[in-house]
Amino acid sequence: MQNTIQYIKNRLAALYPEGETDGLIRLIFEAVCGWSFTEQQLRKHETIGKNDFEKIKITVARLQQSEPIQYILGETIFYGLKLKVTPAVLIPRPETEELVDLIIRENPDDDRKILDIGTGSGCIALAIKSRLKNALVSGADISGKALEVARTNAESNGLIVDFFQTDILKWENYIWPEFDVIVSNPPYVTASEKKLMHKNVLEFEPATALFVDDNDPLLFYRRIAHFAREKLSRSGKIYFEINENFGVETKNLLAKTGFKAVEIVPDIHGKNRFVKATKGKL
Repeated sequence: MQNTIQYIKNRLAALYPEGETDGLIRLIFEAVCGWSFTEQQLRKHETIGKNDFEKIKITVARLQQSEPIQYILGETIFYGLKLKVTPAVLIPRPETEELVDLIIRENPDDDRKILDIGTGSGCIALAIKSRLKNALVSGADISGKALEVARTNAESNGLIVDFFQTDILKWENYIWPEFDVIVSNPPYVTASEKKLMHKNVLEFEPATALFVDDNDPLLFYRRIAHFAREKLSRSGKIYFEINENFGVETKNLLAKTGFKAVEIVPDIHGKNRFVKATKGKL
């Protein structure tokens, strides 16, 4: 095992910091050999079999091309749930777990009707459902392939969430029930910000779930805000994950749309990451 670890480190040294490489090594051995982190410590002097080493070589070669480890392994952990991920969906970020925490903390009554817009892998909807057992949770997405992943994740985790296909930019064309909470992590990265992004995001994650036109960076927030004004219950709440560069603009948009108690919420790193608000009187 030690020789294999050194092989991985040598191949990835130029691409990843040492700490990140150590994390990748743990994931690789768990996926290929089925060894937990504890088992890896106990078996570190064992020799890796030829077949397993060949699988590890293939994984490392894909990492050298900047392919995300989550897509290589086909899964990730989000809010304690093991989720399938494919290039049809964004890889769930740790910051989004903070958004889930915020929603659960502020909506402890688990009889809520909750809608996740742009659900992707279903990570937000499923994480909420895992804690608010009696909530009626739905997830909407324009991508049929993403919804296939979300439904698979619901089944594998034993969670009941209603996933359905819709174009939220044309929400007026559909019949909707009323919701108590609406949450969305919509596309918010502007085209001009592409030059700041890493290859593993640009070349592998779905562009339609990431990018908006520079001329209208708040497109999805505006359309969802108008939708939420119509479809939220009297005391309903809306939660957004946002582009930190447009925190004030997103806050002002919600206020102008008629929402009350509009607030920017920073993430654990102090960056403007979320905006929340309560429905005002129509």
